[in-house]
Order: sequence, then structure tokens, then C-alpha cells
Amino acid sequence: VLVRKAAAARKVEATQMNAHSSRSHAVFILHVSGEHASSGLKMEGVLNLVDLAGSERASATNNRGMRLIEGANINKSLLALANCINALSNKSNGNLRNGGGKGGGSRRAKYRDSKLTHLLKSSLEGNCAMVMIAAINPSNHTFEESHNTLKYANRAKQMGRNAVRTARGTRLWRAADSRLRAEAEAHR
Repeated sequence: VLVRKAAAARKVEATQMNAHSSRSHAVFILHVSGEHASSGLKMEGVLNLVDLAGSERASATNNRGMRLIEGANINKSLLALANCINALSNKSNGNLRNGGGKGGGSRRAKYRDSKLTHLLKSSLEGNCAMVMIAAINPSNHTFEESHNTLKYANRAKQMGRNAVRTARGTRLWRAADSRLRAEAEAHR
């Protein structure tokens, strides 16, 4: 129900390339939490569903006015996301900035470059599993866009992911708390 409501609120306008063009990205963040009845273990998780608006070349779309500004904003946030993905995939592959050498160092992902990357920071670098579905058009007219989309998805695939389940439960916390208190008492 919430996804349908959000989709209905998403801005869509006609452009010369698409009669129902998305003029914004859609981000649906679902927080799930619960407690296991017998163990008292608290479980929580976050699911981010993101539908990115497609990049636009102003020369191909012939957009003017607000559509041109919207397209520029879409491209700006997609570029920020691509830069984060590139930095994270280079980091996981052990590559260095500028091809390595003097003054290299690891590239840092700049999450504050856009609201989109700031929202997705924990998903991009965190302890999670990630799936990217790329929608492409088989038409010859959109070959370059489809090729770029596939390169984007391939780069995201190269990001190092390390999804590990972590347990934070009341029993675990109490055991650690009593152990630390005992250690502190022993050192007095």
C-alpha cells in the first residue's frame, strides 16, 4: 500500500523521449525490527528499494525549461552515486586513485555530494547484501545509454560486500555488562 502511495506521488512528466518520464528518483526505506520470543534477541534490519530515474542527454531529449533543469538534477545525483560506486569498487579491488603511484591513496566515497548518496550511505558501504536490476532498451537508438547502464551495474557488482548477521540481544548485553563490571571491580 505504501509503495503504491509513494509511486502515485512520484513526479512524472512527458518529454520528447518518453510520455511518462520519471522526473525524480524513488527511495523506499523499510525499517524492520522485532524480538525473538524465546531468546530475547532483538533483530532489526533496513531494506532500501531505489528506483533511479534514467540519465538524460539534453541534446537527445530536446528538453527546455523545467524539464531541462530536472534532467540536470537527475544527472547530477546519478553522477554522485556513480562516483561513490567507483570509489567503493576501487577500494574493494585494492586500486588507488590516479592509477596508484606517488600521491595515490584510497579513494573516498563522497556521500554528501547528493541527497541520494547520503540516504544510501549505509547500504553502499555497510554490512548488507545488495542487488541492482538494470533496465535497458534493446533499440539501436539507445545503444549508448544501455551500454552505460550496463557499465554502471557492472561497477556496482564489483563493490566489496560483506553481509554478516550481527546479534545484539538483551542477554548478550547483560552478559557483556556484567563481565565488564567484574573486570572494573577487579582492577580497583
